[in-house]
Amino acid sequence: MKINYFAIWIVSLCLSACSYTSPITRQINADHLAISEEWQREILNTTPFELVSYMPAKITSNAVLTVYIEGDGFAWQNSRRPSSDPTPHNPVALKLALEHPNGAAAYLARPCQYHADLDRTPLCRQLYWTDKRYAPEVIVASEHALTQLKERFNASKLILVGYSGGGAVAALLAARRDDVIKLVTVAGNLNHQAWTEFHNINPLNGSLNPVDFQEQLQDIPQIHFVGEDDKNIPPKLVQNFIASYDSDELANVIVVPKQSHSCCWQDIWQSLHY
Repeated sequence: MKINYFAIWIVSLCLSACSYTSPITRQINADHLAISEEWQREILNTTPFELVSYMPAKITSNAVLTVYIEGDGFAWQNSRRPSSDPTPHNPVALKLALEHPNGAAAYLARPCQYHADLDRTPLCRQLYWTDKRYAPEVIVASEHALTQLKERFNASKLILVGYSGGGAVAALLAARRDDVIKLVTVAGNLNHQAWTEFHNINPLNGSLNPVDFQEQLQDIPQIHFVGEDDKNIPPKLVQNFIASYDSDELANVIVVPKQSHSCCWQDIWQSLHY
């Protein structure tokens, strides 16, 4: 397939919804968002990555923990060059986590996001926010992080909420685990092959694809929110994902009127009952 650099550029702009700020500024901005709600930043040591999490400063035990998983972040710097740091300019999943309506919640970043100096993190290669953004080792590391978060909250069950590319990660995690009682995605990339074909960009050959794990997923209750005006993940891509289940009794797609890909899900999150 011939690479379409203009399409990549448009998609990256939609994913990041960014103004160009430095990685450390992006990290500080996320810290300020968390602190404003009495949350704090922590590092989870996993194999093979260190993953950043935000969680309440005062943790209370809860049988069910909801974990919000961030999107792909600032994957592309321009139409021809991947970003040197995938830390999101607009951390949508963090904003959603801070608006969590009830119960225990935590936030999980993707590999290499929110690290002040990627030069000192040798595993953080650009492939992990481009072609290999959903690679097996990414999912394994995220699974280790979920287990650590469960232990911190003394939880026995998980609800996973994934935004954009974080929706793919959440689905792949749900397919691997037996403690996920609900999968929720927001503008989720649930079939990246269909997504790259839709945008006429190169396939993510190094990544696992949630659509290949439908047998493991179709018995898990699911709600997939997608914006009516989303040009990056249009509703049809999400609707096609559940349409290919053997049964869609447990899975629903909710198309939110006048909603785009990245702005401003947090403003309506508490009104979207799931």
